[in-house]
This record gives sequence, structure tokens and C-alpha cells, in this order.
Amino acid sequence: MKKHFLALSFGAMLFALCSSAQAQQPKKIPRIGYLSAADAATESTRSEGIRLALRERGYIEGQNIAIEYRYADGKFDRLPELATELVRLKVDIIQVSGNRPILAAKNATKTIPIVMVGGGADPVEAGFVESLARPGGNVTGVTVLNRELGSKKLELLKEAIPKVARVAVFYNPATPGALVDVKEVLPVAARALKLTIQPCEVRAADDFERAVAALKQRPHGLYVLGSALNFGNQKRTIDLALKRRLPSMYSTREAVEAGGLMYYGADLAESYRRVAYFVDRILKGAKPADLPVEQPTKFELVINLNTAKQIGVTIPPDVLARATKIIR
Repeated sequence: MKKHFLALSFGAMLFALCSSAQAQQPKKIPRIGYLSAADAATESTRSEGIRLALRERGYIEGQNIAIEYRYADGKFDRLPELATELVRLKVDIIQVSGNRPILAAKNATKTIPIVMVGGGADPVEAGFVESLARPGGNVTGVTVLNRELGSKKLELLKEAIPKVARVAVFYNPATPGALVDVKEVLPVAARALKLTIQPCEVRAADDFERAVAALKQRPHGLYVLGSALNFGNQKRTIDLALKRRLPSMYSTREAVEAGGLMYYGADLAESYRRVAYFVDRILKGAKPADLPVEQPTKFELVINLNTAKQIGVTIPPDVLARATKIIR
């Protein structure tokens, strides 16, 4: 009887010790892979916006969620390697922005959920998803509809600077949809506005100045299409536009805050906030295939009056009245 009692006591003690050890084991926290074609400084506004939006939903970095940051620093050939590295780390979700990072992540994994904030390419046409309503694979998120806004951007540039007749367009032919923009979308809009489009092909950082210098006629304005290359060389394009006194239309708000003249498009801050919604849904069990890709509902016009003064142009009052933000 005594032996039986001792055995029971010993078993109970072992069970208690095991239970205690299990209770003390740190709970596995989900990890997000953050993949960017730019550098950490350029991406800081976006990454901070996502962190704040996650915090509002109860996810605090370093406490109950971890984020693995990978930056290509403008070296786009590194994106596949960085995406593969995140897959090896077995992150729970990969967050990407822009066409090239989306493609790199999609090629690296067919199982890990990918939350995108899309670039200029139509995500269906680019093959990222099967449809906006039912993505069908492991990719979902927000598309920013840059292409559809192309004609409106040209229209606003013409309204802001009526004397503009020729517009140089920086584009990278390797970016999905860029050739369609330059050869089909923008020329149609330009004809209606009595503008001439001057395509400037750029494939590397050193191409920007060379492409403009090679134009037979001096441009009156500059339109910078959305692409990883253009985003990664934002300062270079801004400095070029200032030096040549070219009114510029950009595809990101950050470019105007850094010295570009104008931005019109989706409210990117709001788009990045929506990343937290998708992360939350997926961590709670939803599948990307069943989460519809969202389109922006808020748009903004940002104008930098400091830049206007620097290049010697005056923005008409009726255009300024439509701006959602004016930088003075």
C-alpha cells in the first residue's frame, strides 16, 4: 500500500513538473516577412504605418508578433534571394509592395500567404491573382490602380502647368504593364490633352539623366511611372527634375514630400493600413485565396509649393483648391 502511495505521489510530482515546464515554454509568436526593393530609410514611412496599424489590432512588434525585414537597397536582382531567405525562416506571412517584390515572393513560395500592396500592374493581368474577388492562390492584399489613374495624372499636370506640351515619361520595360502604359494608356490621354509623350526607357540607376539628355526636344514636364527602379532612385529623379526645372508628377506621395512637385493617386497610407487587416484575418485562419483583393477608396492630390517656387512655376488657385495636402 505504501509503495502504491509512493508511486502515485511520484507520478503526480512528475506530471506537475512537466506541466510547469510546458507552461514556462515561450509561446511561439507569428512572424511576418517584410520584403522591399528599396532601402530601410526610404521604406520607413510605410513600415511604420504598418506597425502602427498592427498595434491598433493588438499586434505589438517584439511582444506578440515579430517582423523580419529584408531590403534590396535598389538592387533588384537580390529580391529572389531575399524572398527565398524569408521562406527558409518559415515566416507565417510575407508582406510585399511593388511588382518585382510581389513576383519574387510568389516565385519563392506557393504556400506561405503573401499580402501585397500592388504596384502599377493589374494583379490579374500580371498573374499575381486569378481575380480580384477570388484571388485563388496564396496572394491577396491591396491594388493601387496606378494605370487607371494615368490619364488623370496627366490631366492634373496640364492643369497645373498649362504651358506643358511635351512630357518625358520614365519607365522600366521590365516592370509588368509598363510598356502598355507608355504605348497605349498614356498616349490616348495625351492626345485628348494635346500633349506629346516622350518615353524615356530606364533599366538602371545611371539611365535617368542619359535618357532625358537623349531626347531630341526638351521636355516641359516629367512623369515618373511607378516601378521598383523609379522608387529606389527617387532622389535621383527629384534632383534631375529640379536641375532641369521640370514640373514633375510622381506615383508616390513620398516623392513629393522629398521634393517632387505633384502626386495624385490612392491614399497609400490608408492602403498600408489595410495590410494589418489582411495579416489579422490570415493569422486567425483565413486563406488568401478567399480574401478579395481590395481597391482604394481614398485618393489624394499632394502639391509641393516649395518645389514650384524653386523651378519657377505658379500653380493655379483652382488646382490648389483640390489638393488634399499642400507642402509649403
